Amino acid sequence: MIICHCQNITDHDIHAAIDWMRASDDKTIVTPGKVYRALGKSADCGGCMPLFLSTMRSNDNTEVPMQLRNLKPAATQEEAHERRQESY
Repeated sequence: MIICHCQNITDHDIHAAIDWMRASDDKTIVTPGKVYRALGKSADCGGCMPLFLSTMRSNDNTEVPMQLRNLKPAATQEEAHERRQESY
C-alpha cells in the first residue's frame, strides 16, 4: 500500500527500512526522519505523517532497546530549579 504519494513510499519500504536499521544497529532509536533518510527521501507535505507513523508502530522493531530504557534518573529538587540558589 502506498503511504506517501509525494515520495512514492510504500508500507513495505517503511518496514524494510526499519528492519534494516535494527539489523545494522540493535541500539538505534528508529524515528520517522531516520526512516526517510534510509530510503533516500525526505518528508514533503507532511500529509502522510499520521499513516506513516501508524505504519511504523505496526512494526515490532520500533521498540526502544532494553539497554536504552529508563536511562535518565529522576530529577531531584535541586535539579528541578536548574541548580539556581534561592537568593538568585
